[in-house]
Amino acid sequence: MDLSFTDEEEAFRSDVLHFLNERLPQRITGKVRSGLRLSREDMATWHAILNARGWLANHWPVEYGGPGWTPVQKFIFENECAIAGAPRIVPYGVNMLGPVLIKYGSEAQRRYWLPRILDGSDWWCQGYSEPGAGSDLASVKTRAVRDGEHYVVNGQKTWTTLGHYANMIFCLVRTNVDVRKQEGISFLLIDMRTPGVEVRPIITLDGEHEVNEVFFSDVRVPVDNLIGEENKGWTYAKYLLTYERTNLAGVGFSVAALARLKRVAQEVQRNGRPLAEDPQFAARLARVEIDLENMKTTNLRVIAAVAGGGAPGAESSMLKIRGTEIRQEISSLLRRAMGPYATPFMEEALDDGYEAEAVGPDEAASAAAQYFNNRKLSIFGGSNEIQKNIISRMILGL
Repeated sequence: MDLSFTDEEEAFRSDVLHFLNERLPQRITGKVRSGLRLSREDMATWHAILNARGWLANHWPVEYGGPGWTPVQKFIFENECAIAGAPRIVPYGVNMLGPVLIKYGSEAQRRYWLPRILDGSDWWCQGYSEPGAGSDLASVKTRAVRDGEHYVVNGQKTWTTLGHYANMIFCLVRTNVDVRKQEGISFLLIDMRTPGVEVRPIITLDGEHEVNEVFFSDVRVPVDNLIGEENKGWTYAKYLLTYERTNLAGVGFSVAALARLKRVAQEVQRNGRPLAEDPQFAARLARVEIDLENMKTTNLRVIAAVAGGGAPGAESSMLKIRGTEIRQEISSLLRRAMGPYATPFMEEALDDGYEAEAVGPDEAASAAAQYFNNRKLSIFGGSNEIQKNIISRMILGL
């Protein structure tokens, strides 16, 4: 099955493909397709290229720098970028904070922060999870106490992705301890260069420094950095999470990964025949491809339903569950297809400039690392178990 587009949409797709062919750096594409680590410079370079074309914040309103695309155009763009080997846009400023500022920020906050997101002046990270507040996010304990024209912040955030690159963090902080836990949370923007902010690395199983712990010790934050109303942050947090979860579906990245998997399944031999002809493997491959095609259609329906400027509701939880399960299944099948070539893991093989002779298929060096790293997909952004609770409550009324 394939999705059909109008002549105008096909013309847009051609424009996107031409842009990617002309402007997407091959050195970055090579890293993405080989599963190598991207540097801060790589991510910032792609950010700047998209911003120069006016295509970075493709879901923002035109008046704030968006391109004015239809939901189908957004889908086409993200899908073709992934297939072309473009890196994922770092989402924290563009895809998460931006929509919150546009909907809930003051006009002064929008005028100041939105242009800085677009031009890369600020690199944002997300301060949501804490050691005792992961899936139960409303249990955050990081405190912010009002002191004149500042809040004094104390506490800890964890699993802060790319926080070691960031100069700004948007945080959920507790500003009232005497009310129901969802009612005492505020949404605060914090400069990570402020005295009292400490970032400590967390090294993941594949040897990557991707996530961090962030500690706040008497950090003074201007009251002007409060988004919306004090103690209303839970509303803004939920709005942001719907965008994060929809983005986590990763349809385009699954399409690209599936194409890679099919190529490997044709190259690898089992009993003298391509692995793709093995009945058991072929059945799993067909199942995940069917699931992916169904999710494409669902993803289009969701983004079309919010074309008027709203945010996706519980549907984003559906996309998050299926999208992450599909990506995990593809990475699992890729690792299986590699067989013994996926067994050894050399961390240095994922770094730029590694020149030792490859063993096995080109993807072998990153197969195990991608498999283990993708185990997190069903946990972050709200665990899939929590998403099922949201669906049962908001859609099924249970």
